[in-house]
This record gives sequence, C-alpha cells and structure tokens, in this order.
Amino acid sequence: MLRIRLSNSIGALLGALLIASCSDMGSTGLTAPTEVAASHSSGPLSVPAIAGSVTDAAGLELRAIWWDKQYKNVVRVSKTISPAGGTISIPETGLTMSFPAGAVASPITITVTADAKYVAYKMEPSGTQFLKDVTVTQSLETTSIFGRALKSQLYAAYIADDNVKLSGKVPVLEIEPSTTIFSVLSGLLPKSQVWTIRHFSRYMLASG
Repeated sequence: MLRIRLSNSIGALLGALLIASCSDMGSTGLTAPTEVAASHSSGPLSVPAIAGSVTDAAGLELRAIWWDKQYKNVVRVSKTISPAGGTISIPETGLTMSFPAGAVASPITITVTADAKYVAYKMEPSGTQFLKDVTVTQSLETTSIFGRALKSQLYAAYIADDNVKLSGKVPVLEIEPSTTIFSVLSGLLPKSQVWTIRHFSRYMLASG
C-alpha cells in the first residue's frame, strides 16, 4: 500500500512539473538553443561561435538567408525609444526589437530598413551604443528556410560596412549571441531566431 501511494505521489509531482513547463513554453512552441548557451563574452572567441557568445569573426564568410519573396518597395520603420524602453516591429518581415528600460540614456529616434533580398537590416543612427542588451527576434515564416529542417546552425552576423553590397556570401565582423526557437506544433522545425545586440548598424541572418 505504501509503495502504491509513493508511486501515485511521484506521478502527481511529475505531472505538475510537466504542466508548469508547458505553461512557461506557451502554446506556440519552445526555445531550443542550437548549442549550449554561454555567458556574454567581452573578448574574442574562436569561430564557429557558440550560441550566447560574441565572436570576433573578421574575414568570416557565411551564407546569407533569403526572404521568401523579394520586396519591391523599401520596408522601413522609425520610432523614438526613451530611457523607459520600448519595442520596434516590422510586421512585413517579422522583425521585433525590444529595448529594456535603461538601454538608452536619452530619447533617440531609431530607423530600421530591411534589405530587399536578404534577411538583413540597416539600423540607424549608425554607431549607436546601448547601455543594455537589445533583443532582436526574427520570425522565420517570412524567410526561404521556413518549414525546413536546419542543415547548419543559424547565425546573427554584424556587418561593419553599411555600404557593402550584400550577396550570397558576405564577410562579417561579429557573430552575436543567438538562439534558434523551434516549434513543437511543426515537428520541431525552426520558427524564429533571437539574438542580442549592443550597437548598430547592420545585421543579417546567415548559416554556416
């Protein structure tokens, strides 16, 4: 009898933990890092990058990710972010940028322009530095890789030169802390990419 009661208690505990876990994930999917997350690093690391680290990737070439369609008109949004924080979104491309309180010391008008072909953005004013991490979320539903299993890790890459012409392969300067989110409902296919930045101006989504 004691053994049966103990088994029932363990089962109830496991069930409670499962429910709590599901409530944290939400109804749309779960967060599944492509690699083990590491703490934010202040110095250069070796390439390839580990999710959660900043890598000095000078000269590294990655394959740019394409949109699922080419944008004929310029997709751009501008918004003033105050020290209280705020959010900038571009529904057409599936981009969301979240600025925590204290990310900027004074109000600043930020402009984000999407590239016509590639999953890349020019963020202005160029050279802006943030006091706290800004979280960038890119939905993959608007990209050419949506609905497919990943063949290689996704990277959020920083391009220092605003004037460089994007192509299938682009030299990048930094690999940013990045996490791929997979959807349970689609059989653990990639749903979005989340990364953090501390400065502007040009970023693209790429694969190794």
